[in-house]
Amino acid sequence: MIPLRVLVVEDDALIAMLLEELLVGMGHEVCATAATEADAVRAATRYAPDLMIVDARLGRGSGIAAVEQILLAGPLAHVFVSGDADQVRARRPGAVVVRKPFRKAELVTAIDTALDASPATLRG
Repeated sequence: MIPLRVLVVEDDALIAMLLEELLVGMGHEVCATAATEADAVRAATRYAPDLMIVDARLGRGSGIAAVEQILLAGPLAHVFVSGDADQVRARRPGAVVVRKPFRKAELVTAIDTALDASPATLRG
């Protein structure tokens, strides 16, 4: 897997830091983190990430709604992290979801799946 620019959308600061640490350890760059729906949309526009890791439920707004708005500009690989995978899939059938709490191996597999499903894949 080539290094990716990743946008992390997570309102829990500890989980955001864990995700950033895991992603950097995998060789990726975290180009931005966002804690709200509005911040996620702005960050995606500003930083043009290759991949998004998105908490489905945010304290202010919805990670699912943020992804839907971001995808209006074009395809972008994304992985949802959620304690309720069924809720995510009810709204976005076929979504790649990692259930909280998660392990690094589950995140790696989910990233691979999201990249394989994305029309704008970045495989080297």
